[in-house]
Amino acid sequence: MRGAWELLTSGPVDADRSVLLLPGGANAARSFDLVMAEPALAGVRMVATTLPGMAGAPLTGDLTVPGLARRAGELAKEHDCDVVVGFSHGASVALEMLLSGHFHGPAVLLGISMTTEDEAGFFVKVVRLSQKVGSWPMGTLLTLLPVMVRSAKIREPHKRELIADLKQNKARDAVKVSAAYLDYVAQERDFAAELVATGQPVWVMHAEKGDGDLSDAERATLEAAAHVTIVTLPGSVFLLPDEAPQQCAEVIAAAVAATR
Repeated sequence: MRGAWELLTSGPVDADRSVLLLPGGANAARSFDLVMAEPALAGVRMVATTLPGMAGAPLTGDLTVPGLARRAGELAKEHDCDVVVGFSHGASVALEMLLSGHFHGPAVLLGISMTTEDEAGFFVKVVRLSQKVGSWPMGTLLTLLPVMVRSAKIREPHKRELIADLKQNKARDAVKVSAAYLDYVAQERDFAAELVATGQPVWVMHAEKGDGDLSDAERATLEAAAHVTIVTLPGSVFLLPDEAPQQCAEVIAAAVAATR
C-alpha cells in the first residue's frame, strides 16, 4: 500500500543545502530523476515528493492548492529545504507556498500557468467536462499521455519509468486534483504581482512552446523585478524536468547559490 506524500531523495544527508521538488500533474517524485542526477547539483540534498492523487498516489488531506502548499511547507521544514522547485501543477503549489508564507527562500517555477488562459485549452475542457459527465474524458486523456511520452526525446530507462508512472493514474482522482488546480488559477488575482511582492528570488522557466505560458502582462511584471529571472528555452518542450534536465538543474543550481 503506497503512502501519501512518498519521498525520493538523493545527495548527502549532511549537505549544506537542500531542495524540495514538486512534480507536475500525473507525475511521480521520480520524474525528477534526471534533474537530481545532473552534475550541477552534485553535493546538494534533493527531496522529491509525489503529490496526492498523482501517478496512483492515494488521495489524502486537502487537495486544494493552498492545502497542498501547507503540507509541502511542512515537508520543507522537516527536511530543512532552502529552495523549492515546482513543475506545472507543482509550480502552482510552490507559488502558493511563497504567497501564503509557508516557505521563505528562493523558488524555481517550471512551466507555471498563472491564469486559466495560460493553461492548455484542451486540458481545461477535459477537466471541466469530466466534472459534468463523469471521469471518462479524463480517462481518455490519461491513455494518450504515454503515447506522447513515447515520442518525446527522453533518455532510457527514465522514459520507461515515466510511462509506467503515468499508467498508474486514476481518472477519478485526476479529475479531483485537476479541478482544484484549475479553480486556483481561475481566481481573479494578479499572481505575477503577488509573486514579485514577496521579495523572494524566483526563477520562472518556460519553453517557447510547451507546458504552461505567461501572458504579456505577466511577463512584463516579472521582468521588471530585479529578483525575478525568466528563462525561456527555444523550441517545443512539454516535460521540462524530463526533456531538459540539464537546463533545469542549472537554474536550480543558481537558486541554491542565491541562498549562500
